[in-house]
Amino acid sequence: MKHTVHIGRLTLRMDFGLVAILLLMGLTSCFALYNAFNLIRDGSGMSNLIKQIFWYAVGFAVMFIISSLNRKMLMRIIHKAYTVLMICLLYLLASSILFRLTGHSLPFSPWINGAFSWFRLGGLGFQPSEFIKIVLIVMVSEMLARYWKTHTSPTIQDDMHLLLQIARIALPPLVLIFLQPDTGVCIIIAFTLLVLILCSGLRREYIWLIVILAASVIALFFYLYFFQRELMVTLFSSYRLQRIDAWLDPESHILGSSNQLYTALLSLGSAGLTGYGLQANIIAIPEAHTDFIFAAFGQCFGLLGTVFILLVCLLLDLYLCKIAYNMKKPADRYITIGVIAMLLYQQIQNLGMIVGLVPITGVTLPLISYGGSSIVSYFIAFGLILRASPNARKEYRIGRKNKLMAVRKMQKS
Repeated sequence: MKHTVHIGRLTLRMDFGLVAILLLMGLTSCFALYNAFNLIRDGSGMSNLIKQIFWYAVGFAVMFIISSLNRKMLMRIIHKAYTVLMICLLYLLASSILFRLTGHSLPFSPWINGAFSWFRLGGLGFQPSEFIKIVLIVMVSEMLARYWKTHTSPTIQDDMHLLLQIARIALPPLVLIFLQPDTGVCIIIAFTLLVLILCSGLRREYIWLIVILAASVIALFFYLYFFQRELMVTLFSSYRLQRIDAWLDPESHILGSSNQLYTALLSLGSAGLTGYGLQANIIAIPEAHTDFIFAAFGQCFGLLGTVFILLVCLLLDLYLCKIAYNMKKPADRYITIGVIAMLLYQQIQNLGMIVGLVPITGVTLPLISYGGSSIVSYFIAFGLILRASPNARKEYRIGRKNKLMAVRKMQKS
Protein backbone atom coordinates (compact mmCIF):
# COMPACT_ATOMS: atom_id res chain seq x y z
CA MET A 1 0.00 0.00 0.00
CA LYS A 2 1.28 3.44 -0.92
CA HIS A 3 1.41 6.38 1.49
CA THR A 4 2.57 9.98 1.20
CA VAL A 5 4.84 11.37 3.91
CA HIS A 6 5.14 15.16 4.21
CA ILE A 7 8.27 16.40 6.01
CA GLY A 8 7.98 20.16 5.99
CA ARG A 9 7.78 21.03 2.28
CA LEU A 10 9.29 17.73 1.14
CA THR A 11 6.87 15.04 -0.02
CA LEU A 12 8.06 11.42 0.04
CA ARG A 13 5.98 8.62 -1.44
CA MET A 14 5.80 5.45 0.62
CA ASP A 15 4.74 1.97 -0.30
CA PHE A 16 5.30 0.11 2.93
CA GLY A 17 4.95 -3.26 1.24
CA LEU A 18 7.73 -2.49 -1.25
CA VAL A 19 9.93 -0.90 1.40
CA ALA A 20 9.49 -3.91 3.70
CA ILE A 21 10.46 -6.34 0.92
CA LEU A 22 13.54 -4.27 0.06
CA LEU A 23 14.56 -4.23 3.72
CA LEU A 24 14.19 -8.02 3.76
CA MET A 25 16.37 -8.21 0.63
CA GLY A 26 18.98 -6.04 2.33
CA LEU A 27 19.03 -8.15 5.50
CA THR A 28 19.27 -11.33 3.42
CA SER A 29 22.15 -9.88 1.41
CA CYS A 30 24.07 -8.84 4.51
CA PHE A 31 23.50 -12.21 6.16
CA ALA A 32 24.68 -13.99 3.00
CA LEU A 33 27.82 -11.83 2.87
CA TYR A 34 28.49 -12.52 6.55
CA ASN A 35 28.39 -16.25 5.87
CA ALA A 36 30.80 -15.86 2.92
CA PHE A 37 33.58 -14.39 5.11
CA ASN A 38 35.67 -17.58 5.18
CA LEU A 39 35.31 -18.07 1.41
CA ILE A 40 36.84 -14.70 0.49
CA ARG A 41 40.56 -15.27 0.10
CA ASP A 42 41.77 -11.70 0.58
CA GLY A 43 40.05 -11.38 3.95
CA SER A 44 37.88 -8.44 2.86
CA GLY A 45 34.64 -9.96 4.17
CA MET A 46 33.98 -7.38 6.88
CA SER A 47 34.93 -4.52 4.57
CA ASN A 48 32.50 -5.84 1.94
CA LEU A 49 29.72 -6.16 4.51
CA ILE A 50 30.19 -2.59 5.74
CA LYS A 51 30.20 -1.29 2.17
CA GLN A 52 27.05 -3.28 1.38
CA ILE A 53 25.24 -1.73 4.34
CA PHE A 54 26.43 1.69 3.21
CA TRP A 55 25.22 1.13 -0.36
CA TYR A 56 21.83 -0.04 0.86
CA ALA A 57 21.53 3.12 2.97
CA VAL A 58 22.49 5.23 -0.06
CA GLY A 59 20.02 3.24 -2.16
CA PHE A 60 17.09 3.92 0.15
CA ALA A 61 17.96 7.62 0.31
CA VAL A 62 18.16 7.81 -3.50
CA MET A 63 14.87 5.92 -3.85
CA PHE A 64 12.98 8.34 -1.60
CA ILE A 65 14.52 11.39 -3.29
CA ILE A 66 13.58 10.06 -6.75
CA SER A 67 10.03 9.36 -5.56
CA SER A 68 9.62 13.03 -4.61
CA LEU A 69 10.58 14.47 -8.02
CA ASN A 70 8.11 15.44 -10.72
CA ARG A 71 8.14 13.80 -14.14
CA LYS A 72 9.52 16.82 -16.01
CA MET A 73 12.53 17.09 -13.73
CA LEU A 74 13.09 13.33 -13.85
CA MET A 75 13.19 13.24 -17.63
CA ARG A 76 15.61 16.17 -17.68
CA ILE A 77 17.90 14.28 -15.30
CA ILE A 78 17.56 11.05 -17.30
CA HIS A 79 18.62 12.68 -20.57
CA LYS A 80 21.60 14.35 -18.92
CA ALA A 81 22.53 11.05 -17.27
CA TYR A 82 22.49 9.34 -20.68
CA THR A 83 25.03 11.85 -22.02
CA VAL A 84 27.29 11.55 -18.96
CA LEU A 85 27.18 7.74 -19.01
CA MET A 86 28.00 7.63 -22.72
CA ILE A 87 31.08 9.79 -22.02
CA CYS A 88 32.05 7.36 -19.26
CA LEU A 89 31.67 4.37 -21.59
CA LEU A 90 33.79 6.08 -24.25
CA TYR A 91 36.45 6.79 -21.62
CA LEU A 92 36.52 3.10 -20.65
CA LEU A 93 36.84 2.12 -24.32
CA ALA A 94 39.77 4.53 -24.71
CA SER A 95 41.38 3.00 -21.61
CA SER A 96 40.94 -0.49 -23.10
CA ILE A 97 42.53 0.53 -26.42
CA LEU A 98 45.42 2.25 -24.66
CA PHE A 99 46.02 -0.84 -22.52
CA ARG A 100 46.20 -3.08 -25.57
CA LEU A 101 48.65 -0.75 -27.29
CA THR A 102 50.92 0.23 -24.40
CA GLY A 103 50.07 -2.01 -21.45
CA HIS A 104 48.89 1.01 -19.44
CA SER A 105 45.32 2.17 -18.82
CA LEU A 106 43.85 5.63 -18.26
CA PRO A 107 43.53 6.90 -14.66
CA PHE A 108 40.71 5.46 -12.53
CA SER A 109 39.80 2.79 -15.12
CA PRO A 110 41.77 -0.38 -14.32
CA TRP A 111 41.52 -3.80 -15.92
CA ILE A 112 39.30 -5.90 -13.59
CA ASN A 113 38.28 -9.51 -14.18
CA GLY A 114 39.17 -9.39 -17.86
CA ALA A 115 37.26 -6.19 -18.70
CA PHE A 116 37.38 -2.40 -18.55
CA SER A 117 33.95 -1.88 -16.99
CA TRP A 118 34.75 0.03 -13.80
CA PHE A 119 35.94 3.35 -12.51
CA ARG A 120 37.96 2.99 -9.31
CA LEU A 121 38.61 5.74 -6.78
CA GLY A 122 40.23 4.36 -3.67
CA GLY A 123 38.05 1.57 -2.30
CA LEU A 124 34.93 2.68 -4.20
CA GLY A 125 33.91 1.56 -7.67
CA PHE A 126 31.46 2.84 -10.26
CA GLN A 127 30.14 0.75 -13.16
CA PRO A 128 28.42 2.93 -15.79
CA SER A 129 26.75 -0.02 -17.54
CA GLU A 130 24.64 -0.73 -14.43
CA PHE A 131 23.12 2.76 -14.61
CA ILE A 132 22.69 2.91 -18.38
CA LYS A 133 20.29 -0.05 -18.03
CA ILE A 134 17.89 2.07 -15.97
CA VAL A 135 18.30 5.13 -18.18
CA LEU A 136 17.44 3.12 -21.31
CA ILE A 137 14.38 1.57 -19.66
CA VAL A 138 13.03 5.03 -18.81
CA MET A 139 13.82 6.58 -22.20
CA VAL A 140 12.36 3.70 -24.21
CA SER A 141 9.27 3.60 -21.96
CA GLU A 142 8.61 7.28 -22.57
CA MET A 143 9.09 6.79 -26.32
CA LEU A 144 6.63 3.89 -26.37
CA ALA A 145 4.05 5.83 -24.33
CA ARG A 146 4.25 8.84 -26.66
CA TYR A 147 4.09 6.59 -29.71
CA TRP A 148 0.88 4.82 -28.71
CA LYS A 149 -0.66 8.11 -27.62
CA THR A 150 -0.12 9.71 -31.02
CA HIS A 151 -0.57 6.61 -33.22
CA THR A 152 -3.91 4.94 -32.65
CA SER A 153 -3.61 2.94 -35.89
CA PRO A 154 0.11 2.81 -36.69
CA THR A 155 1.37 1.70 -40.06
CA ILE A 156 4.39 -0.50 -40.70
CA GLN A 157 6.35 2.64 -41.60
CA ASP A 158 5.43 4.17 -38.24
CA ASP A 159 6.58 1.03 -36.44
CA MET A 160 9.86 1.00 -38.32
CA HIS A 161 10.46 4.64 -37.44
CA LEU A 162 9.86 3.84 -33.75
CA LEU A 163 12.26 0.89 -33.81
CA LEU A 164 14.91 3.04 -35.49
CA GLN A 165 14.50 5.68 -32.78
CA ILE A 166 14.96 3.02 -30.10
CA ALA A 167 17.99 1.59 -31.90
CA ARG A 168 19.50 5.07 -32.15
CA ILE A 169 19.71 5.43 -28.37
CA ALA A 170 20.24 1.75 -27.44
CA LEU A 171 22.85 0.53 -29.93
CA PRO A 172 25.70 2.95 -29.04
CA PRO A 173 25.88 1.94 -25.35
CA LEU A 174 25.35 -1.72 -26.27
CA VAL A 175 28.34 -1.66 -28.63
CA LEU A 176 30.54 0.15 -26.09
CA ILE A 177 29.61 -2.31 -23.31
CA PHE A 178 30.22 -5.29 -25.61
CA LEU A 179 33.72 -3.98 -26.36
CA GLN A 180 34.67 -3.75 -22.65
CA PRO A 181 33.93 -6.78 -22.90
CA ASP A 182 30.79 -7.32 -20.78
CA THR A 183 28.51 -9.68 -22.66
CA GLY A 184 26.28 -10.29 -19.65
CA VAL A 185 25.13 -6.67 -19.34
CA CYS A 186 24.61 -6.45 -23.12
CA ILE A 187 22.25 -9.44 -23.02
CA ILE A 188 20.39 -7.97 -20.02
CA ILE A 189 19.80 -4.67 -21.84
CA ALA A 190 18.78 -6.33 -25.10
CA PHE A 191 16.39 -8.72 -23.35
CA THR A 192 14.82 -5.95 -21.25
CA LEU A 193 14.21 -3.64 -24.22
CA LEU A 194 12.83 -6.55 -26.25
CA VAL A 195 10.31 -7.36 -23.50
CA LEU A 196 9.34 -3.69 -23.31
CA ILE A 197 8.69 -3.51 -27.06
CA LEU A 198 6.74 -6.78 -27.09
CA CYS A 199 4.58 -5.73 -24.12
CA SER A 200 3.77 -2.37 -25.69
CA GLY A 201 1.47 -3.86 -28.32
CA LEU A 202 3.80 -4.72 -31.17
CA ARG A 203 2.30 -6.48 -34.19
CA ARG A 204 2.40 -10.27 -33.97
CA GLU A 205 4.29 -10.43 -37.24
CA TYR A 206 7.19 -8.58 -35.61
CA ILE A 207 7.19 -10.97 -32.67
CA TRP A 208 7.56 -13.95 -34.99
CA LEU A 209 10.24 -12.09 -36.93
CA ILE A 210 12.19 -11.43 -33.73
CA VAL A 211 11.85 -15.06 -32.61
CA ILE A 212 13.06 -16.34 -36.00
CA LEU A 213 15.94 -13.84 -36.03
CA ALA A 214 17.03 -14.82 -32.50
CA ALA A 215 16.85 -18.53 -33.34
CA SER A 216 18.88 -17.94 -36.50
CA VAL A 217 21.58 -16.05 -34.60
CA ILE A 218 21.83 -18.82 -32.00
CA ALA A 219 21.97 -21.52 -34.70
CA LEU A 220 24.66 -19.59 -36.60
CA PHE A 221 26.68 -19.14 -33.42
CA PHE A 222 26.72 -22.86 -32.63
CA TYR A 223 27.45 -23.78 -36.25
CA LEU A 224 30.51 -21.53 -36.20
CA TYR A 225 31.45 -22.81 -32.75
CA PHE A 226 31.47 -26.47 -33.77
CA PHE A 227 32.53 -26.27 -37.42
CA GLN A 228 34.39 -22.95 -37.88
CA ARG A 229 36.45 -22.67 -34.73
CA GLU A 230 39.17 -20.49 -36.24
CA LEU A 231 36.61 -17.96 -37.45
CA MET A 232 35.03 -17.90 -33.98
CA VAL A 233 38.39 -17.14 -32.40
CA THR A 234 38.73 -14.22 -34.80
CA LEU A 235 35.23 -12.86 -34.16
CA PHE A 236 35.09 -13.45 -30.42
CA SER A 237 37.67 -13.27 -27.67
CA SER A 238 39.14 -16.51 -26.35
CA TYR A 239 37.79 -15.50 -22.93
CA ARG A 240 34.20 -15.74 -24.20
CA LEU A 241 34.83 -19.05 -25.99
CA GLN A 242 36.37 -20.55 -22.85
CA ARG A 243 33.11 -19.91 -21.02
CA ILE A 244 31.18 -21.77 -23.72
CA ASP A 245 33.69 -24.63 -23.52
CA ALA A 246 33.30 -24.77 -19.75
CA TRP A 247 29.52 -24.84 -20.05
CA LEU A 248 29.32 -27.59 -22.70
CA ASP A 249 32.08 -29.77 -21.26
CA PRO A 250 32.72 -28.78 -17.63
CA GLU A 251 34.49 -32.01 -16.63
CA SER A 252 37.30 -31.39 -19.13
CA HIS A 253 38.09 -27.95 -17.70
CA ILE A 254 37.74 -28.49 -13.94
CA LEU A 255 41.09 -26.86 -13.15
CA GLY A 256 40.49 -24.05 -15.63
CA SER A 257 37.48 -22.26 -17.06
CA SER A 258 34.85 -24.57 -15.49
CA ASN A 259 36.30 -24.46 -11.98
CA GLN A 260 33.65 -22.00 -10.78
CA LEU A 261 30.81 -24.13 -12.10
CA TYR A 262 32.33 -27.31 -10.69
CA THR A 263 32.81 -25.91 -7.18
CA ALA A 264 29.32 -24.37 -7.19
CA LEU A 265 27.70 -27.67 -8.13
CA LEU A 266 29.80 -29.50 -5.57
CA SER A 267 28.80 -27.02 -2.85
CA LEU A 268 25.09 -27.22 -3.57
CA GLY A 269 25.08 -30.97 -4.15
CA SER A 270 26.91 -31.85 -0.95
CA ALA A 271 25.16 -29.42 1.42
CA GLY A 272 22.02 -31.55 1.81
CA LEU A 273 18.89 -30.21 3.45
CA THR A 274 20.38 -27.88 6.06
CA GLY A 275 23.97 -27.28 4.89
CA TYR A 276 27.23 -27.14 6.83
CA GLY A 277 26.30 -24.25 9.13
CA LEU A 278 27.31 -20.63 9.69
CA GLN A 279 30.32 -19.39 7.70
CA ALA A 280 31.04 -22.87 6.35
CA ASN A 281 34.25 -23.25 4.36
CA ILE A 282 34.11 -26.87 3.25
CA ILE A 283 34.49 -26.18 -0.48
CA ALA A 284 36.30 -23.11 -1.83
CA ILE A 285 34.05 -21.00 -4.09
CA PRO A 286 35.57 -18.25 -6.27
CA GLU A 287 33.62 -14.96 -6.26
CA ALA A 288 31.61 -16.21 -3.29
CA HIS A 289 30.41 -12.70 -2.42
CA THR A 290 29.38 -11.65 -5.95
CA ASP A 291 28.47 -13.97 -8.82
CA PHE A 292 28.34 -17.16 -6.72
CA ILE A 293 26.78 -15.92 -3.50
CA PHE A 294 23.83 -18.28 -4.03
CA ALA A 295 26.20 -21.28 -4.01
CA ALA A 296 27.98 -19.94 -0.91
CA PHE A 297 24.67 -19.52 0.92
CA GLY A 298 23.62 -23.00 -0.20
CA GLN A 299 26.82 -24.48 1.23
CA CYS A 300 25.99 -22.94 4.61
CA PHE A 301 22.25 -23.69 4.76
CA GLY A 302 21.57 -26.32 2.12
CA LEU A 303 18.27 -26.70 0.34
CA LEU A 304 16.37 -24.72 2.98
CA GLY A 305 18.69 -21.74 2.57
CA THR A 306 18.49 -21.70 -1.22
CA VAL A 307 14.70 -22.01 -1.14
CA PHE A 308 14.55 -19.06 1.25
CA ILE A 309 16.52 -16.87 -1.19
CA LEU A 310 14.29 -18.00 -4.05
CA LEU A 311 11.17 -17.08 -2.06
CA VAL A 312 12.54 -13.63 -1.19
CA CYS A 313 13.31 -12.95 -4.85
CA LEU A 314 9.89 -14.26 -5.92
CA LEU A 315 8.17 -12.05 -3.33
CA LEU A 316 9.75 -8.93 -4.83
CA ASP A 317 8.93 -10.01 -8.39
CA LEU A 318 5.28 -10.69 -7.60
CA TYR A 319 4.86 -7.43 -5.70
CA LEU A 320 6.25 -5.46 -8.64
CA CYS A 321 3.89 -7.36 -10.98
CA LYS A 322 0.99 -6.30 -8.75
CA ILE A 323 2.09 -2.66 -8.95
CA ALA A 324 2.45 -2.83 -12.74
CA TYR A 325 -1.00 -4.42 -13.13
CA ASN A 326 -2.69 -1.57 -11.23
CA MET A 327 -0.84 1.31 -12.89
CA LYS A 328 -2.86 3.65 -15.10
CA LYS A 329 -0.23 5.65 -16.98
CA PRO A 330 1.41 3.67 -19.83
CA ALA A 331 4.89 5.15 -19.30
CA ASP A 332 4.92 4.17 -15.63
CA ARG A 333 3.66 0.70 -16.47
CA TYR A 334 6.35 0.23 -19.11
CA ILE A 335 9.07 1.31 -16.67
CA THR A 336 7.84 -1.20 -14.10
CA ILE A 337 7.61 -3.96 -16.73
CA GLY A 338 11.17 -3.17 -17.81
CA VAL A 339 12.45 -3.41 -14.23
CA ILE A 340 10.61 -6.71 -13.72
CA ALA A 341 12.07 -8.11 -16.95
CA MET A 342 15.57 -7.02 -15.93
CA LEU A 343 15.19 -8.53 -12.46
CA LEU A 344 13.81 -11.82 -13.76
CA TYR A 345 16.48 -12.20 -16.40
CA GLN A 346 19.31 -11.54 -13.94
CA GLN A 347 17.82 -13.91 -11.38
CA ILE A 348 17.32 -16.70 -13.92
CA GLN A 349 20.73 -16.12 -15.53
CA ASN A 350 22.60 -16.09 -12.21
CA LEU A 351 20.84 -19.15 -10.78
CA GLY A 352 21.01 -20.93 -14.14
CA MET A 353 24.77 -20.45 -14.54
CA ILE A 354 25.40 -21.67 -10.98
CA VAL A 355 23.64 -24.98 -11.68
CA GLY A 356 25.05 -25.30 -15.21
CA LEU A 357 21.90 -24.60 -17.23
CA VAL A 358 23.39 -21.58 -19.03
CA PRO A 359 26.96 -20.34 -19.62
CA ILE A 360 28.68 -18.25 -16.96
CA THR A 361 28.43 -14.58 -17.95
CA GLY A 362 29.38 -12.75 -14.77
CA VAL A 363 25.81 -11.72 -13.94
CA THR A 364 25.20 -11.19 -10.22
CA LEU A 365 22.09 -12.03 -8.21
CA PRO A 366 20.28 -8.66 -7.94
CA LEU A 367 20.15 -7.08 -4.47
CA ILE A 368 21.75 -10.18 -2.89
CA SER A 369 25.26 -10.17 -4.37
CA TYR A 370 27.80 -7.61 -3.23
CA GLY A 371 27.97 -4.52 -5.44
CA GLY A 372 27.31 -0.83 -4.93
CA SER A 373 26.59 0.15 -8.55
CA SER A 374 24.04 -2.63 -8.95
CA ILE A 375 22.23 -1.80 -5.70
CA VAL A 376 22.06 1.96 -6.27
CA SER A 377 20.94 1.54 -9.90
CA TYR A 378 18.11 -0.77 -8.86
CA PHE A 379 17.03 1.63 -6.13
CA ILE A 380 16.85 4.39 -8.74
CA ALA A 381 14.42 2.13 -10.60
CA PHE A 382 12.48 1.44 -7.41
CA GLY A 383 12.25 5.19 -6.80
CA LEU A 384 10.64 5.62 -10.23
CA ILE A 385 8.19 2.83 -9.41
CA LEU A 386 7.51 4.22 -5.94
CA ARG A 387 6.53 7.68 -7.22
CA ALA A 388 4.01 6.14 -9.63
CA SER A 389 2.59 3.36 -7.46
CA PRO A 390 -1.24 3.61 -7.75
CA ASN A 391 -2.34 2.35 -4.33
CA ALA A 392 -2.37 5.63 -2.36
CA ARG A 393 -4.75 5.55 0.57
CA LYS A 394 -3.37 7.63 3.42
CA GLU A 395 -1.08 10.56 4.17
CA TYR A 396 1.31 11.23 7.01
CA ARG A 397 2.38 14.75 7.90
CA ILE A 398 5.43 15.47 10.02
CA GLY A 399 5.46 19.03 11.30
CA ARG A 400 6.83 21.03 14.27
CA LYS A 401 4.59 21.67 17.23
CA ASN A 402 5.94 23.11 20.52
CA LYS A 403 9.48 22.40 19.22
CA LEU A 404 8.69 18.66 19.05
CA MET A 405 8.06 16.45 16.02
CA ALA A 406 4.36 15.53 15.93
CA VAL A 407 2.92 13.01 13.53
CA ARG A 408 -0.59 13.52 12.21
CA LYS A 409 -2.32 10.79 10.31
CA MET A 410 -4.90 12.11 7.84
CA GLN A 411 -7.39 10.24 5.74
CA LYS A 412 -7.05 11.21 2.12
CA SER A 413 -10.13 12.92 0.79
